[in-house]
Amino acid sequence: QVQPVESGGGLVQAGGSLRLSCAASGRTFAMGWFRQAPGEEREFVAAVGASGNTMYADSVKGRFSISRDNVKNMVYLQMISLKPEDTAVYYCAVARKSWATPVSINYDRWGQGTQVTVSS
Repeated sequence: QVQPVESGGGLVQAGGSLRLSCAASGRTFAMGWFRQAPGEEREFVAAVGASGNTMYADSVKGRFSISRDNVKNMVYLQMISLKPEDTAVYYCAVARKSWATPVSINYDRWGQGTQVTVSS
C-alpha cells in the first residue's frame, strides 16, 4: 500500500491561513489529519468519511475545514485564524474504516508529516 504524502506546511503569522494537502489513495476509506507538538502526544484534528461526513476536534472547529477529492486522490485541510498553539507536525492518515473517526488506532497508513509553525 502506498503511504500518504503531505505538503503545504510552513511558517505563518498568527491569524494567517494555510492549506495542507495530502496525496492518498483509498476512496472507500476515511481520511484524517492528526498533529503532534513537541513534547506532546499526537492528537486528532479532523477526519472525513468516504461519504463525505466530517468531524473536528473542538480546538479547531470553525477554523479548520477538511475536504477530499476522490478523483485526484487528495485530502485537504484548510486552516484559517491560525494560533501559535496550532504549531505542530501535521500528519495525514488513511483509516481502515469508511466512517470518520478520531481514534488513531483506526488508521493504518500514515504520512511522514509536514511542519506548521505559527508565530505570535
